[in-house]
Amino acid sequence: MNEPLNILFTASEVVPFAKTGGLADVVGALPKALEKMGHNVIVVMPRYYAIDKNRLEHIIGPLGVPMGPMGELWAGVYKDYLPGSEVPIYFIDYEEFYGRSGLYADEHGFSYPDNDNRFIFLSKAALELTRKIGFKPDVVHSHDWHTATQPALLNTRYALDPHFENSVSMLTIHNLQHQGIFFKGAMDVMEIGWEHFNPYEFEALDGVNVLKGGISHADSVTTVSRKYAHEIQTPEFGFGLDGHIRAHAHKLYGILNGVDYEEWNPATDPHIPANYDITDMSGKAICKNALQERFGLPVWEDVPLVGFVGRFAEQKGLGLIASAMEGLLHLNAQFVVLGTGEKWAEGFFSDIAARYSDRFACHIGYSNELAHLIEAGSDLFLMPSLFEPCGLNQIYSLRYGTLPIVRATGGLDDTIHNFDPATKEGNGFKFEFATPDALYHTVKWAVDTYRFDHESYRLMQKRAMEARFDWMTSAKAYEDIYYHTIFAKRAENYK
Repeated sequence: MNEPLNILFTASEVVPFAKTGGLADVVGALPKALEKMGHNVIVVMPRYYAIDKNRLEHIIGPLGVPMGPMGELWAGVYKDYLPGSEVPIYFIDYEEFYGRSGLYADEHGFSYPDNDNRFIFLSKAALELTRKIGFKPDVVHSHDWHTATQPALLNTRYALDPHFENSVSMLTIHNLQHQGIFFKGAMDVMEIGWEHFNPYEFEALDGVNVLKGGISHADSVTTVSRKYAHEIQTPEFGFGLDGHIRAHAHKLYGILNGVDYEEWNPATDPHIPANYDITDMSGKAICKNALQERFGLPVWEDVPLVGFVGRFAEQKGLGLIASAMEGLLHLNAQFVVLGTGEKWAEGFFSDIAARYSDRFACHIGYSNELAHLIEAGSDLFLMPSLFEPCGLNQIYSLRYGTLPIVRATGGLDDTIHNFDPATKEGNGFKFEFATPDALYHTVKWAVDTYRFDHESYRLMQKRAMEARFDWMTSAKAYEDIYYHTIFAKRAENYK
């Protein structure tokens, strides 16, 4: 039997303390599942000033963090636990870097110009913290470009440090679109040696690409779905790194994210007006009526209600929806949209809602309560993403008996099985090509199935609600790769 591992997670955001996307959900849940399996896990993130330090435990003594030409900077450290677990989470407190209004950008959407220094600091601080608290990591698990410096640090600056002599590195790519590209002076701040500024490691168009370098140095690389692991090796989804990733494909794995079924469960959900489960679906009709009333839509029980919850960003297929809108509005269906983001999309959907108030409604902003109500009250859920590393809302939708309509990409393709009218198999509706016509005809297909083929719809609904994508399954896959990586590195060292 394998011994329990000491695992360090470092991330720029973690639920429930700070979140902009799926990264935070993963780092808020995966460590808890690994802890249940018997591993010793700690999590490190910045103490953004939206996080009240008065609710945290202060760790006595400053933490020194070497930052090259900036000298040694001194940070405070605070501690808490991931909710519902005994997993410690440590917060790095440094006002100059984290005492700001946003995580990565200001209130106008402009990225902070020193984001390289902010997250190199986090990457180093997490490693230095393990020494301070006496935690020798077997696995240093980094996430996205923000902490992709860590694998290179282990191979260079800390290569001969006895504290890290048994450490292996894993880098998880949650979204390849964001790579951390900066002025090449970041090499001095990283302190990994200029010999690593080359086209095979950190160099990119005479600048530094942090994620590229992290992929080069990591002992293993993972993505958040099997399909996405294949897609990022192609020009369409590789964002300029497809060739680089193909060169490192021997250490690349795809592991589908899990979801928190304690939060997303229609049988116990406190945010919806009536609970329901697969044995008694009557509560779903009550949720649909409540959703229609909440958004001022006519309460039509026999008309399918299509929901959308997500960021208003091009990645999420907002352009496809807008281009197909004329056709969608002529379907015998209602639409409810919840989200915020690109201003054109906010204006466009608000205008449609004002002009077609009997069939289209939207809420600009984000509301966790409304997100739950839309999942429970909708009959169908639309996710036409141009790319989607994993996706969570389609999995929530399955649990709530709300059949997803998705583009066959990334985790959407891994989790949704297309309806086959001949066999009545499937748990949703998929389209291949990112075109308005493909989206329109797939939505029409789903709407017509709901209206005219009740038997197939009910069978798919039951199948959807029976599906499970829990974190323990994902955690077991990560555990297997941790051990494989450790054994492979030991074997290499013994040669």
